[in-house]
Amino acid sequence: MPKKSPEQKAEEERRYIAACGAANTAELEPFLTDPNQAIRATAAMNPDADAEILDRFANDRFWGVRIEVVNHANVSEMTLRRLLEPKMNKRGVVHHAACEKLKERGIEFGEDGMPLDD
Repeated sequence: MPKKSPEQKAEEERRYIAACGAANTAELEPFLTDPNQAIRATAAMNPDADAEILDRFANDRFWGVRIEVVNHANVSEMTLRRLLEPKMNKRGVVHHAACEKLKERGIEFGEDGMPLDD
């Protein structure tokens, strides 16, 4: 992979700062498709992210972004439940983190690792 030019580095830094400083869903929305995974994760960590935009970040193909969604204070129960993996052999850090967060919120789990009320 070729090294990034100073201009590319400056553009990534600008997007990173914008992701940190975004104050609402409209300002966070462009980061849903940012080519840089770290910038998407930073946008998902933004304290002003609401449950709606976090649910959209939960669709990211990289677990690093999804784990930031799970760890966010504003994540909805619906999003956490959606991030659970029903197939035991496919479960990873996102499933386990979502499971723990749901347990903290009072959701009980069965032996199969899924909520009892599903």
